[in-house]
Amino acid sequence: MAQSSVNRPPDKKEASPWPADIAAEFECESKNPNPCVGTTLLSENERTRVWIIRLAPGERLGFHRHVLDYFWIAISSCRGRAHLRHGRVGKGEFTVHDLENMGDHEMVFVTVEFKDSANMAMALPSGVTPQ
Repeated sequence: MAQSSVNRPPDKKEASPWPADIAAEFECESKNPNPCVGTTLLSENERTRVWIIRLAPGERLGFHRHVLDYFWIAISSCRGRAHLRHGRVGKGEFTVHDLENMGDHEMVFVTVEFKDSANMAMALPSGVTPQ
């Protein structure tokens, strides 16, 4: 029988310490949460926010906070690295992470956030409007 992620035991890897600059950036985000979960806001209405992430090889999207329920779709074949932490706020959970393109080609993701989630949507910075 083939193993799936459901019946495969998890890999046991010890977490390695983050580089000092990454840890400092994470601490900065914890004091000033970043709700921009993509490089460009494509669409927003009363129910959803739709973001795109486009990263050139070696490019990195800094720490951002997911407080809403969401899903993402990889549009391109890619290889990436993320530093992440989970936490709780209000009635729900949140995730803070970054994303770095470790591959040789552009990394493209679409992320859809649902505003009807356990947490309230965070306000976007001024100037972040759908493109």
